[in-house]
Amino acid sequence: MVRSRFRNFSIGSTMLWIIIFVVVPYIFVVLFSFLERDPVTTVAWRFTLAGYGEILSPVFLKVCWYSLLLALGTTVISLLVAYPFAFFLVRLPEAYRRILLLLMIIPFWTSSLIRTYALVILFKANGIINTFLLWTGVIDEPLNLLYTQTAVFVGLVYTLLPFMVLPLYTSIHKLDWRLIDAARDLGATSRHIFFRIILPLTMPGIVAGSTMVFLPALGLFYIPDFLGGARSMLIGNFIKNQFLTTGNWPVGSAASVFLTLIMCLFLYVYFLSSRKAHTGGMGDMA
Repeated sequence: MVRSRFRNFSIGSTMLWIIIFVVVPYIFVVLFSFLERDPVTTVAWRFTLAGYGEILSPVFLKVCWYSLLLALGTTVISLLVAYPFAFFLVRLPEAYRRILLLLMIIPFWTSSLIRTYALVILFKANGIINTFLLWTGVIDEPLNLLYTQTAVFVGLVYTLLPFMVLPLYTSIHKLDWRLIDAARDLGATSRHIFFRIILPLTMPGIVAGSTMVFLPALGLFYIPDFLGGARSMLIGNFIKNQFLTTGNWPVGSAASVFLTLIMCLFLYVYFLSSRKAHTGGMGDMA
């Protein structure tokens, strides 16, 4: 009886929290996207599609295209770095594996905003990287590292890489290594083992990690702000500027709805891909 009450209280309080702080605010965002801008009262309660018309401008579409490319590049690089690391992590002895997992999780104990400031210290003209290169004589003058697209790309990969490693580690850790040993006994090459056994069986981890990296990379705005400056404009920065700088809440709300639709589309693709990967993995096992 007590356990049932505690469960109902936990579920009820969680649902109430989500409704008050997630659902209700987003209803207002959707509502504001269909209203007119008013310089005095922020929005005028008159129905219009002008906000959606403005986000279909070439400028915003260019921002969306660049954001998609940057998010895709971040996902690919994170996957190429995380996959061999997760594979190496699984093959380590238990004691060393726990240490490396702890070192990978420790950054989550610190705000990502503070870690982004740490990258600023590394990349700025008199930062650690330029100071070291000048001291070793590799360069004669400081490199322009900060406020570049490369800095934004590095910052996104650095921040989101653990979200790729953890699903891959879980997926690789569940591998049945007897299948690999049997394939070797039957004369399969390392290439065939990887593409015919390891890759299909770890595809759920690849899909999950790619989704966990790609979707946040679309919406993060503080990393482009700190590392890219005014020259770096992503969807998240565009939305933030509409709300906090220009005060155009209808356009910012319309862009937020548009971004939500993009994320829902990719989540649906993730659902289909994960189901297909699971079905394919079960078929390969059979």
